[in-house]
Amino acid sequence: MSFTQVLAVAPVTDFGPALEWYERLFGRPADTRPMDGLADWHISPDAWLQVFRSPEHAGGALVNLAVDDLDRALSELAGRGITAGGTQPGAGRVRFAALHDPDGNRVTLIENPVAV
Repeated sequence: MSFTQVLAVAPVTDFGPALEWYERLFGRPADTRPMDGLADWHISPDAWLQVFRSPEHAGGALVNLAVDDLDRALSELAGRGITAGGTQPGAGRVRFAALHDPDGNRVTLIENPVAV
């Protein structure tokens, strides 16, 4: 079996505040709004993040996003009103920082996810 894309979903309770938060996270509006209560950000040609109004599932998503420079990413996000609780070391040269959307879905930024 071959897979061609990854589509992560962050279920939310209140779509308006969530949409605003993810617009600040990505620094731009959604790439598509295919239906009411649904927004897609095309992170790369083969990876999307979808924010979807689904109150019964909200708050449990875990999304990991790799970044080239964690300090720069956190600084940019702070300028947009999104802050992390701090950075954490991982194995080797890996570092990460967790962010939480209004529903508590965790978005973790990871620097050097495949450290050598």
